[in-house]
Amino acid sequence: MRFRLMKSTALAAAIVAATAGGYLYRGRAQAAPTAAAATPAPPVAAVTLPDFSAIVQRYGPAVVNVSTTGTEKTAANEWPFGKPDPNDPFFYFFRHFGQPEQRGQLLTHGLGSGFIVRSDGVILTNAHVVAGASEVTVKLTDKREFRAKVTGIDKTSDIAVLRIEAKDLPVVRIGDPARIRVGEWVLAIGSPFGFENSATAGIVSARARPLPEGYVPFIQTDVAVNPGNSGGPLFDAAGEVIGVNSQIYSQSGGYMGLSFAIPIDVAMRVEQELLAHGKVVRGRLGVAIQDVNQSLSESFGLPKPSGALVSSVEQGSPAAKAGLEAGDIILALNGTEISGPSDLPARVAELQPGSSARLEVWRNHQKREIEVRVGEAGGGAQASAEEPGGGRGRLGLAVRSLTPEERQQAGVSGGVVVEGVQGPAARAGIQPGDVVLSLNGTPVNGVEQLRELVKRSGAHVALLVERGESRIFVPVDLG
Repeated sequence: MRFRLMKSTALAAAIVAATAGGYLYRGRAQAAPTAAAATPAPPVAAVTLPDFSAIVQRYGPAVVNVSTTGTEKTAANEWPFGKPDPNDPFFYFFRHFGQPEQRGQLLTHGLGSGFIVRSDGVILTNAHVVAGASEVTVKLTDKREFRAKVTGIDKTSDIAVLRIEAKDLPVVRIGDPARIRVGEWVLAIGSPFGFENSATAGIVSARARPLPEGYVPFIQTDVAVNPGNSGGPLFDAAGEVIGVNSQIYSQSGGYMGLSFAIPIDVAMRVEQELLAHGKVVRGRLGVAIQDVNQSLSESFGLPKPSGALVSSVEQGSPAAKAGLEAGDIILALNGTEISGPSDLPARVAELQPGSSARLEVWRNHQKREIEVRVGEAGGGAQASAEEPGGGRGRLGLAVRSLTPEERQQAGVSGGVVVEGVQGPAARAGIQPGDVVLSLNGTPVNGVEQLRELVKRSGAHVALLVERGESRIFVPVDLG
């Protein structure tokens, strides 16, 4: 691309030089039109790129380098750095001094970033930067180094709080990530690959981006973030921290244009609880949820695709005690709309265990309200988002009823097991061995009932399928 651009630039210069005083028309130089006949071009608004130098100068000193030392167990009779070559002149030296005869430990080192949020030495970073470290060192931009104490770690949010013995330290200014808009400029400062206080910039690519096995609504950017940036701050154009750089999406191990930051309001709530209680307490419902696409919304008679579809309810959980059922679509929590499954886990986590929550639920083609007493999440799990996985007739299934032994083993009272699949069901991802438990929310107790339900269905149906230990609604387009 650069070579082609340079060629285009040279060609343009040649044309200007060859036609000075005129203009090019069908390969021949013609006289330039008179000023009176010329049509003035509309004014173009000047585009000014952001200048982050003031932010780097003002808040760069509050960004720190975090280095860690730890140990990793090695197996017995194993060389920590690989067995040396017998032809190596140092082989006998290593054989005498280095061969581990028993299980030992290998020294490990790590690098990351952090930023000071309180002038008395409180620092935020990522949990994965300091997890398992036996020694944590914080280095400031003025070259001072401090041994840091890990005050608390929350692996669920990937936030850790450090403290160093110092006073009157520079601090960052905390912003509001809810005000950030897609397309706005943002700045990251950190230590990629150990290069301290490196600044990179880009734009916000998306907000409230869910990632697998997590509840954090990440801020997605195209800011160049690499190993070592973890735990560093993400600034908005006003110089306020709106996020903590945490993850990248990469197939090479390096930056590929997708970076993810933990919203600073999530991080600060974790910081406050870790400092006050040493742990983070989160609310829990006890449901597995999935997205509602167009096919599923039509199957359940929902006016538009929205909400979080409950694919299973944990036995004895707060949701089960409140009467929540598989097939319910949660539309709102305490009056706040749930637009998709990524909204629910984070909002449930913010609820105080023992408090009451009001759910607006879509069931049997109508809205209803269900009140649930919030439980406490164990191990950081509160609600998980799942992706649809996966005589034939219209549905494309060959099924049989479960035997009493199979029902007892699966812990179900009904359902049919899939023995063959083709057509619409195969395209939807249904597999032999799956157990179909319901169709559009109606429990399936036998083959004939399933056939009748399919006959009365429209162009789309939602099958509740059990595969292994997981249950999930699968939309099937019957055409």
